[in-house]
Amino acid sequence: MVRAALPGRLSWRAGTVSAVRQETPSARTLVLEIPDWPGHLPGQHLDLRLTAEDGYSAQRSYSIASDWSAASGQVEITIQRLDDGEVSPYLTDVVEPGDQIELRGPIGGWFVWRATQPAPVLLVAGGSGIVPLMAMIRDRGRRRARQPFRLIYSVRTPEDACFADELRRRVRDDPGLDVHFVYTRKTPDGWPTPPKRIDVATINSHGWPPDFAPDVFVCGPTSFVETAADILVALGHDPKKVRTERFGGA
Repeated sequence: MVRAALPGRLSWRAGTVSAVRQETPSARTLVLEIPDWPGHLPGQHLDLRLTAEDGYSAQRSYSIASDWSAASGQVEITIQRLDDGEVSPYLTDVVEPGDQIELRGPIGGWFVWRATQPAPVLLVAGGSGIVPLMAMIRDRGRRRARQPFRLIYSVRTPEDACFADELRRRVRDDPGLDVHFVYTRKTPDGWPTPPKRIDVATINSHGWPPDFAPDVFVCGPTSFVETAADILVALGHDPKKVRTERFGGA
């Protein structure tokens, strides 16, 4: 059984990078082998620490992108490179298979989805905020859970969408999953609408009605999360069922 954990109760351990996968021109997935990993819930994250030769260290938190299967024993994190970031450029441009990374986790018990929750689910992602939501989608698929999922995924351009091919494949194979992309700067050829941001019409058209009482998870930059959460509550969604997670520089 996987339980939520607090950082103070966790010890640092070494994980080995077994593979890397480029998701977009600026985002990369690291596949980690972590001895004695206790398992995790979809939506949890881990802390990662880099230490330089002079002893200086930098620590960041990254959401886990993979669902958990003891059979695979692997954990995946997906990192968006920030050009002025202290840690993310190293992880996206330098780290190679065989490298070891110091980490601890899993962490978090609020922003998680459990397959025992019977309600339909609405996921709203901005940019790399898709990462913990992807763990939920993958967990649902592995378990063949019956709760229907809807994802609204906002990115600047089609090239910026992480996991796009996997999401399209899952939609094709799973009638219980619906995905709607929102492009804020450039749309694909033939896209029916011009670039736009998530708004009331988007959530009305592609989310669940409030009377369905869905479990809602919103993740992305602070301004995106605040806007989406305000729209959801204004439309009548129960604030207690709207869970948010936001991120900053890395």
